[in-house]
Amino acid sequence: MAVPQRRQHKSAGAGAGLRLLCSSLWRCAEPPQTQFPLSASLQAVGGVKEAVRGPKAPRETLRFHLEAKGAQVRLDARGSTARRRATFHDGIVFSQRPVRPGERVALRVLRHESGWCGGLRVGFTRLDPARVSAPSLPPFVCPDLEQQSPTWAAVLPEGCALAGDVVRFWVTRRGRLCATVNAGPRLLLRKGVLMGAPLWAVMDVYGTTKAIQLLDPTASVFPSTMPRAVSDETLQPEATAGEACIICFHHAANTCLIPCGHTHFCSYCAWRVFRDSAKCPICRWEIKTMVPVRGPPTLRTGEGLLMRMAD
Repeated sequence: MAVPQRRQHKSAGAGAGLRLLCSSLWRCAEPPQTQFPLSASLQAVGGVKEAVRGPKAPRETLRFHLEAKGAQVRLDARGSTARRRATFHDGIVFSQRPVRPGERVALRVLRHESGWCGGLRVGFTRLDPARVSAPSLPPFVCPDLEQQSPTWAAVLPEGCALAGDVVRFWVTRRGRLCATVNAGPRLLLRKGVLMGAPLWAVMDVYGTTKAIQLLDPTASVFPSTMPRAVSDETLQPEATAGEACIICFHHAANTCLIPCGHTHFCSYCAWRVFRDSAKCPICRWEIKTMVPVRGPPTLRTGEGLLMRMAD
């Protein structure tokens, strides 16, 4: 029994030695590894991902597509201003590139023409304007283009697309079409925009809206210089008794200064005051913003409290 026991120990020792040798050879075959802390490893992984994806390309400034436009639309050389020549329709325009979810499309209404019913329409479409034949465009985005293609648009509330108004609109990741006018609250225009594919901005220079201009969405609502179309005195309504601008005494008082609330100025004179001094000529309060108003002038009765003058 002694011999088998010695053979068993020898066999076990030989097996252990073989395993040790194989382990040593395996370690010698492996390349040396450098140990990194976890944070450095994560940074390295992020760097690899960034190298694969590449840096984010800057967004190209939004312009109107130069070819895909309604029959009555005329664009400026830069593609930033769209004007409707005649009638009240055939004013569809598109952005020249897709718009990302949450990205703001900002525009200013340059001209407002009375005598029509309804105004500016805004929205998004899956139609690539580069593949759209301009003569095939319908006269209206609502409901014509919506019925003919995957397009979602809505009309802005009445009184929200007057000359000088700045409109920002966008689509959320949940497919909601939202907008703001000047410094006003967010408006939910519609739901149900289908996501998951590129979306181009679409606008309809319709009805009372005669001309619009695309803006930098990060810029101030009210620029330091007045839009040329707004400064044109022919666009200002003439005043009736008791409603004349207290500066020019000719045009109707139709602009409210915020926060003081005085509404004794036409939009042309209000823009000039805002540009030159940014202080209300009546109370000398600093002008933060301006909004269009309708009706006779109002008097400020307290902090943010307005009282309409009796007719």
